[in-house]
Amino acid sequence: MENVKLAVIYYSSTGTNYKMAQIAAEAAKEAGAEVKVAKVQELAPESAIASNPAWKKHVEETKDVPPATLEDLEWADAIIFSVPTRFGNVPSQLKQFIDTTGGLWAQGKLANKVVSAMSSAQNPHGGQEETILSLYTTMYHWGAIVVAPGFTDPSIFAGGGNPYGTSVTVGADGTWQVDATEAIKHQAKRTVQVAAWVKAGLKGE
Repeated sequence: MENVKLAVIYYSSTGTNYKMAQIAAEAAKEAGAEVKVAKVQELAPESAIASNPAWKKHVEETKDVPPATLEDLEWADAIIFSVPTRFGNVPSQLKQFIDTTGGLWAQGKLANKVVSAMSSAQNPHGGQEETILSLYTTMYHWGAIVVAPGFTDPSIFAGGGNPYGTSVTVGADGTWQVDATEAIKHQAKRTVQVAAWVKAGLKGE
């Protein structure tokens, strides 16, 4: 059977979710997936970005990462989203991108996509779980198949214990309070595995 096609779509202002996306992409490749990493378009005004040195630095460092497109969604068998929390919800940058998917949704082209999500915040109770669950609500409207990590591997506990999707707590200096690398890898490989099952089932193999 042909390889699973995975789109890792992220938004990151200072680099945390970019790092998470990269870890997920590498793990998915190890699991045999064909992977694309893409960032959603930045919508914040230049003045806001320029006022935050870390934000400005990250924008410049990732200027060559391709922007996420609707074609990426149509191409993918599976999608992993990685975004920070914004008041317990997804960032407006991702929401704007999702709000452009109506045409694909109306044509049924988002149904049966295998989807998983990750997040981050500056404190353990900063809305990480709610951000992921808010995103999954949209995925239910798509008719997507949500693949949460649950507690299917010890790395989930070691990486912070979020069963909905790996989430990272980031200190003021940008460091992770708990190393969630192995949890991210497990979530990515699990997503690819389930997507392979779904793809085989849809093809009647």
